[in-house]
Order: sequence, then structure tokens, then C-alpha cells
Amino acid sequence: MCDTFVALSNATVDGSVILAKNSDREPNEAHELVHIPHTNHPKGSTVQCTYIEIPQVTETFAVLLAKPFWIWGAEMGANERGVVIGNEAVFTKVPYEKERGLLGMDFIRLALERAASARAALDVITGLLETHGQGGNCGLIHKLTYHNSFLIADSNEAWVLETAGRQWAAERVRDIRSISNAITIGRTWDLSSDELVDYAIDRKWCKGRDDFHFARCYSDFLYTRFSVARARQRRVTDLLRADKGQITVETMIAILRDHGPAAGPDWTPGRGLTGASVCMHANFGPVRRSQSVGSMVSHLKDGVHTHWVTGTSAPCTGIFKPVWLDAGLPNTGPSPTSTYGKASLWWRHESLHRATLRDYATCLPLYREARDALEAKFIQAAADFYDKSAAERTAFSAQCFAQADEATVQWTERVQAAEASHRPPLYYTWAWHGFDRQAKFD
Repeated sequence: MCDTFVALSNATVDGSVILAKNSDREPNEAHELVHIPHTNHPKGSTVQCTYIEIPQVTETFAVLLAKPFWIWGAEMGANERGVVIGNEAVFTKVPYEKERGLLGMDFIRLALERAASARAALDVITGLLETHGQGGNCGLIHKLTYHNSFLIADSNEAWVLETAGRQWAAERVRDIRSISNAITIGRTWDLSSDELVDYAIDRKWCKGRDDFHFARCYSDFLYTRFSVARARQRRVTDLLRADKGQITVETMIAILRDHGPAAGPDWTPGRGLTGASVCMHANFGPVRRSQSVGSMVSHLKDGVHTHWVTGTSAPCTGIFKPVWLDAGLPNTGPSPTSTYGKASLWWRHESLHRATLRDYATCLPLYREARDALEAKFIQAAADFYDKSAAERTAFSAQCFAQADEATVQWTERVQAAEASHRPPLYYTWAWHGFDRQAKFD
């Protein structure tokens, strides 16, 4: 389960476009940051995606990917031309194809590598969808198959693209927009597949065009309901509307860390076997298996595209750090796996994250103000590097990653030494002990 949202230039304080996403996956499904340079490919070559091989183009753009370690594609990412994309799992009545196709994450990488604008990225995805279809297991341990929606933006515009099998509809964003794990387009759209309405009529999901509603006709009721997608989408939309015209990078980060309107000082992720918040925390049982394992905010302004990434799980415990495509990516250690390895950035942060979960209400306040202060320092200083050389931005980005790493070590020691005063529910403790055993987490 995930949440992706965008604010266009008429909704932000500085006239920029800002897109944000949390990637919610299994708790040990380590998240990886990858930078791939601009590349020329031999004519007639192919590219191996997660499950299928497809024709390659002769030139691909440089990309920054935030991805599950085992998947070829990405949950969110950006390219050198300022195109940014995030996807969502959506559950529909359209049967899943028996043959493996492209995953939603594959579509993101392919579009970023091939498209110079948001609209071009939409065309890349829909063209590949109609040619190759979508399908295949998307889960690491627990098998999960789904269709996809996408939020696609550049510095000029943004589009929502929602799919069901090989059918799709797209809506141009006007100011703010949020998508979650449910189809949101209804009776009107700007673009669509040729058979979108007829496909539903043939299956008696509606009587005709006047009766057609994309979300109502195509959505699978049960999975959509248990994803709590509509409540999360309303929550994000309300938060965006409250700051419309004054939205900043800090606004988007705060929304990614949101635990809902009822989350007070004593809030803990251990409460409840159902339900979900934008900042997702895994718990016991089949409904709350997802955990926010990576987060990204892309700030597109005046030809400068700054991407704020955690590279770690739980944005409420993580630190957003700046990356620029032309400056590359700081060293984050070896590619992580589902097994603990402290050499990788993602697993180093898990020591802090999982120690905090021992008593969230007591432990998070031990470093929350320091986290916010360090992040604010990064954001303020980054503005001074917009007109600097790529080499200078490279050094600054690496410095931010190093300072965040040092702070994480200090906070981990502080949290591990703290005496817990709130005992989480037993089923929650069991769940995380199980996740730790699976990962061989020390």
C-alpha cells in the first residue's frame, strides 16, 4: 500500500511543482537508491525487465530510482529531464493475465528512461501496457498481484494515469492531487484506452456511457476496502488543501510522516490489526503487512530538480537528504537484501527504526527535534547550491548523507539506552520478533 501526491505551481509557495511518495512494502523488503547514467544502446538490442524481455530504445536518460532491491523497476524515481513518477497498486475486476508481463515498477523505470516530459511518459506507459500487458507477482515473500495507477509530473504539468488490465484512463492535474490504492477517476477524464467503456458494458458492469463510472465499474470491492485507500487519499487531499498556495518541501515531508488526525503524543503503531496511515507501519496479521520502506520528495523549480530521499524505512524515523541527477548519488553501501547487513544504508537505519518501535511514544521524542533541525538545515543550505557546479552539489549531498548517518548512530544509542515506559500489544511484539528472525536482524 502506498500514497503519492503532487502540488502544481499554483499551489506551492515558490511556483514549483512538488511530488511526494511513500513506498509501502513488506517490512524486510529493503529499499535501494540507484543512479543510472545516460546511456546509448545498440540498435536492435533488448532489455530484461523483472520478468520479461522487451525491445530497448537506442538512448536512455539518466535516472534516479528508489526501488525494492529485487525488482528491476522502481516504486518512484526521476530522470535528468525533470520527469518524476510514483505508482500505486490498485485492485480491479479485470482478471490478471496468466502470462507474466511488465510490473508497475517496470513501467516507471521504462518511462523515466525514455520520456522527456510528463505527457511523453504517459504515452510510454500506455503504449507498453497495450503491447506487453501487466502482470506477475509483486510480493517478496507473500504473493501479491495487482494493477497500477501512476502520478506523473514535470515542472509544467502532472497527470494521473489509472489502469485495469490493459484498459486505462488519464486525468490532467489542475492544482493538487493524491492517489492511493484505489481507482479515483470517475465519469470524466482527459484521455483513455479505446475500449475503456465498451469493456465494462460487455461485462454488464454498466448499461452504457451515461451510466459509466471508471472507479465504480472496475474496482474490486474487497481489496480496495481493506487497503483503506479512500480514507488515506481523503486525508492527504485535506492536508494539501489546508496549505494550498503555501505548499513547500517541508509540507510534503510532513504529510509523508502523517499518522492520521487522531495521532496524539501517546500514539503508537502497535494499536489495531486493521487500518492504515500515510506513514505506514506493519503489524500482526494479513491486513497490516505493509511498512513504509522508502520515501521521496521531488522539488522541480527553475530548471533545478532537487530530490529529497530517505533511502530508509519509516519516514517518521528517517531523514530526507538531497540528491541531484547531474551530481550523482552518494555511496549508500552495497545493495541490500532481505537479510540484515549493516554495511547498507537501509539496514543501518533499521537499528534505529526497530529500537524506536520498542516504545514509540517514549523513543521518538528522544530525537524528533534533532531530526527536524538537521533536515531544516539541509533544506535551507540546499537552496544555496542550486546555481553551483555539479561537483559542488556532489560534495554537499555526500556531506548530508554522512551527517545523517552520524546522527542515526547517536540516536540509536540514545534510544537503545532508554527505559521503556509503554509496553506495545503482545501481537505487535510477536509480529516484529518474527520480522527480525526472518531478516536475521541482530
